Amino acid sequence: MLGFGLGVGGFTFHYAEGASYLSTDPRACVNCHIMRPQYDAWQKGSHHAVATCADCHIPATGIAKWISKASNGFYHSKGFTLQDFPEPIRIARGNPVILQDNCLRCHADLLHDQVAGSTSDRDAIQCVHCHRDVGHGEQAGLGGRDRGEAHERTEGHR
Repeated sequence: MLGFGLGVGGFTFHYAEGASYLSTDPRACVNCHIMRPQYDAWQKGSHHAVATCADCHIPATGIAKWISKASNGFYHSKGFTLQDFPEPIRIARGNPVILQDNCLRCHADLLHDQVAGSTSDRDAIQCVHCHRDVGHGEQAGLGGRDRGEAHERTEGHR
């Protein structure tokens, strides 16, 4: 039974290109076909030349980076295997905090004190409130979302 389990697990890991998720290569994000619109939009977005998916969606260093990658990997795999993910795709609870922290980390020299409390105040405006199109370009046509829905999702995940 152990050999069978290892065999099935190894085949699944190989088939799902599991090793690619250990990298920060954005092509890993399109292993699941549902992410193609987000990947295509990122390629056209303003951050394409300076940031990958992981630069925005995963903590930059330390154990938090690997915990986030493992957690997201598990839930993405479960969602895509069981087809029980929300459509349109939404940023998961907790991940907007990572996104905000990464915006502030990369743009610290530009921001100074302009965003005081943006990581601690419950009602603080997040960077994506005004800069929604930065990472993925225009939202229209990406999984059926419109600006109103995207705004509600962002507002609801603070």
